[in-house]
Amino acid sequence: MNKVDIKSLNQKELTEFIESLGEKAFRAKQIYQWIHEKQVDSFAEMTNISKKFIETLEEHAYLTSLKKEEVQISKLDGTRKYLFLLEDGNVIESVLMRYKHGNSVCISSQVGCRMGCRFCASTLDGLVRGLTAGEMLDQIYQIGKDIGERISNVVVMGTGEPLDNYDNLLKFIELLTDEKGLNISQRNLTVSTCGIVPRMRELADEKLAITLALSLHASNQAKRLELMPVANKYDIHEVIDACKYYFDVTGRRITFEYSLVGGVNDTDQDARELTQLIKGINCHVNLIPVNPIKERDYVQSNTKVIEAFKNKLEKAGINVTVRREMGRDIDGACGQLRKRYKDSNGNL
Repeated sequence: MNKVDIKSLNQKELTEFIESLGEKAFRAKQIYQWIHEKQVDSFAEMTNISKKFIETLEEHAYLTSLKKEEVQISKLDGTRKYLFLLEDGNVIESVLMRYKHGNSVCISSQVGCRMGCRFCASTLDGLVRGLTAGEMLDQIYQIGKDIGERISNVVVMGTGEPLDNYDNLLKFIELLTDEKGLNISQRNLTVSTCGIVPRMRELADEKLAITLALSLHASNQAKRLELMPVANKYDIHEVIDACKYYFDVTGRRITFEYSLVGGVNDTDQDARELTQLIKGINCHVNLIPVNPIKERDYVQSNTKVIEAFKNKLEKAGINVTVRREMGRDIDGACGQLRKRYKDSNGNL
């Protein structure tokens, strides 16, 4: 018998499940509160639920609870990188970043990734599986409990391609923004994609108030092909058109993520081509000095080159910032901590 992943159920689904076990509907409300408001890690902690029904729950359902395997804390800026152990023995990573405007958590959406982006450690061992909505949610719950503070912003930009785990992503968004849960505003949620065009358009049609961030990383199709295998399936202009569609439908400004790789995509010509590519789109460009990984020979652009690139975009009227580097001293880039853990544990 397959047990039900109870943390991934919305209120309606939970009510139907509880009634199917012979209990009254009001129990679902109590259980939902224990899971999403009080954020308990086990059924046994639900003190207003009878021992008999807890036994029934344990027989038919499970309550996702991630285990902290490792926590690295940056001496530079207080960024925390978490390695969480899943029930099936896989590990995922999440990052807490502290800003003046509040605590932001970057979560993973998959165990591994199959997108193959050349500069990313997340994809080196391929995709194992997608995370459930409950596993995505519990990264935020566990970090919030660990620091004893409210999480105000969430970014789905860790390991994995969120739109490759689409249904679970939508359920996660529903649960995260539910007023009877964490009640995080959709406007405080960003979902990043490498550019799966049909899913980008589907997401637009959901008419959510979330921010869509596109991992662009190139100014033309040829260079995007070199850096991102997804470009074999979706041409750069198709992806840009999907971004325009997302803005037209939702009214939400697009974020373009652009990792600057020394000598690869940081030239004057790249700046000019990028300007032409995105001109007229209501957007923000986030320039990211690439985080070098030992498995690839890409290097970070030097500071002067980054500044010159930024200035060229600004002169063309494009809103642009250089991402503040956080957690560089603690395996800061996506997938680095998980990769090191797997390598030191015999690639489990």
